[in-house]
Amino acid sequence: MPIVGAFVMPHPPLIIPSVGRGREREIKATVDACNEVARRIAALKPHTIVISSPHATLYRDYFHISPGRVARGSFAQYGAPQAAYEATYDTRLVRAIVNECNKEGIAAGTDYERDARLDHGTMIALHFIQSQLEDFDVVRIGLSGFSPAEHYRLGMAVQRAARGLDRRVVWLASGDLSHKLLKEGPYGFVPEGPAFDKRITADFASGDLVDVLAMDPSLCERAAECGLRSFQMMAGALDRTRVRAELLSYEGPFGVGYGVAAFEPLGEEGACEDADRLAAYLARRQEDLCNRRGQEDPYVQLARQSLEAYVREGTRVQPSGGLPGELLSTRAGCFVSLKVDGSLRGCIGTIAPTKKSLAEEICANAISAGTRDPRFRPVTASELDELVYDVDVLTTPEAIASKADLDPSRYGVIVSTKDGRRGLLLPDLDGVDDVDQQIRIAAQKGRIDLDFDDYQLERFEVVRHL
Repeated sequence: MPIVGAFVMPHPPLIIPSVGRGREREIKATVDACNEVARRIAALKPHTIVISSPHATLYRDYFHISPGRVARGSFAQYGAPQAAYEATYDTRLVRAIVNECNKEGIAAGTDYERDARLDHGTMIALHFIQSQLEDFDVVRIGLSGFSPAEHYRLGMAVQRAARGLDRRVVWLASGDLSHKLLKEGPYGFVPEGPAFDKRITADFASGDLVDVLAMDPSLCERAAECGLRSFQMMAGALDRTRVRAELLSYEGPFGVGYGVAAFEPLGEEGACEDADRLAAYLARRQEDLCNRRGQEDPYVQLARQSLEAYVREGTRVQPSGGLPGELLSTRAGCFVSLKVDGSLRGCIGTIAPTKKSLAEEICANAISAGTRDPRFRPVTASELDELVYDVDVLTTPEAIASKADLDPSRYGVIVSTKDGRRGLLLPDLDGVDDVDQQIRIAAQKGRIDLDFDDYQLERFEVVRHL
């Protein structure tokens, strides 16, 4: 059985005594659980430990697997250069993983390394493991901007590669939980923070790895979670394998959730058909998409039909009877947003009306969001069934005296200069929690320097159609 164990471990730097200088005692349950993980790993006698870390090299469209034979790092940036660690990489397993990914069309490899030094997510895992086990190799893998399914498939590739080399492999998924558990914490509080942690720790306790894949992207974004994609890769390494799951500890005294969990494989990988978690997740996801389509309001339905007709047939929908009267009789600016698995796939809009009716505005902006957003390649026909649409209808912008008149949950903001530069940000966006952040992002979109440019602020409200 190549994958002999899998574990989740957080990575707060202060858990290292020379960094924490006593504060590590405030998360004693986490420290004790991490030591327990190290003891269990040592008892398994693995040849290689695969460490997935949110702080290793990360690309939106590529899984980076660390190259070379030896890597080193330290906590010098945290004031503790004496806390230094070294890892020896399993080059044969790395090559085998890359080969498996190439066979399956997974964008992964050892190219484009930005920094060879070990990241703190990896070093914290090594800190505990090396206290119990001396002779082992490491494979270090970064996360990506790909879907939960693709992270799971990466884990499956590792499982196959380990089996092909007859390696005894342990997976260590490094990752914190929500960063927004306490108002007095470094990242503040949102209700989604504890909600995320409650759900993910329940999954760790029960072994419900399908739910780890199926977490609501909006909940995850608002909770400012750290390790979910790391956990999803780990789940893939346990594909079609029954597991005995155990939540070893959970605490969050500093406003960040720390969970430690263990997953013991029961039987051979690939032998348990009812543990085909990827198929179960994809079926649940398809059901959710179908339900969403069935509940679309006329605004969203019009946006979807417009883009689908344009991409599939090269035709433009002509709004006519059968639509609500306000779509045909009113004029307004609007934005159409496209998402896949919670990640933005396109967003284009107009601040003020440019068409004869709101219906025509929605149709035009839906096509532009799918085909003319410069941040993304045009949407293809094969992607249409995966898209989720939002339509935001804007009120007329109004000038405001200062940022005190803003509320990012209620108002969108426009930052503009006299020379015509303008940046806009919609309200109530996942991950945008304060006014300064909202203004900064809007200014960046308009290439406006808040420190040097003379700028004006406007606010607006939206009616959001999902």
